[in-house]
Amino acid sequence: MKEILVAPSILSADFSRLGDEIKRIDEAGADWVHIDVMDGHFVPNLTFGAPVVKKVRGVTKMPFDVHLMIENPDRYIDDFVAAGADIITVHAEACVHLHRVCQYIKSRGCKVGVALNPATPICNIVPMLPELDMVLLMSVNPGFGGQKYISLVTDKIAELRKIYDGDIEVDGGIDGNTVSAVVEAGANILVAGSAVYGAEDMPGIIKILKNGGK
Repeated sequence: MKEILVAPSILSADFSRLGDEIKRIDEAGADWVHIDVMDGHFVPNLTFGAPVVKKVRGVTKMPFDVHLMIENPDRYIDDFVAAGADIITVHAEACVHLHRVCQYIKSRGCKVGVALNPATPICNIVPMLPELDMVLLMSVNPGFGGQKYISLVTDKIAELRKIYDGDIEVDGGIDGNTVSAVVEAGANILVAGSAVYGAEDMPGIIKILKNGGK
């Protein structure tokens, strides 16, 4: 079984003190920083771009897990590479030429992931799996933090794990109540926003998530 990693989403952080908020999760035992980039087109919300990512790159050595929830993500790969991204994930639904985009991300020295929305079937990316470092399964409809976990995604995780040995990341509604089902289905990278940043005991909830809810 793969080691479980926790990637808190800074979408739930206090943006007015973002650097300190990243240091908090670092000190609490997080593994990655999950950065949700939204453009107001692919999803109905706006967050931050490469300049903000570059500003906070120096506050931690944790990998930056950059999730591009944007249209035409190929236009912005170079910007996020330059800003310090370690992993760049694009949505299958947003890429006309998915293979080309993934190959370009790898050519720039980043790990590459592909994300699927809850209603997008696994079969859409099966030909791409050998090219990927990670698959991100959205367990909420993207665009907002604090949503409830969509239970149908549990079966998608299990379906994907049967055919894919790489990292499976799950994003949306992950907390102490939902984590066990997600991990048992085969996920090994857990994105958690409000569950981590809203916790009174941040190290405690991170430990619970790493232990698969145990």
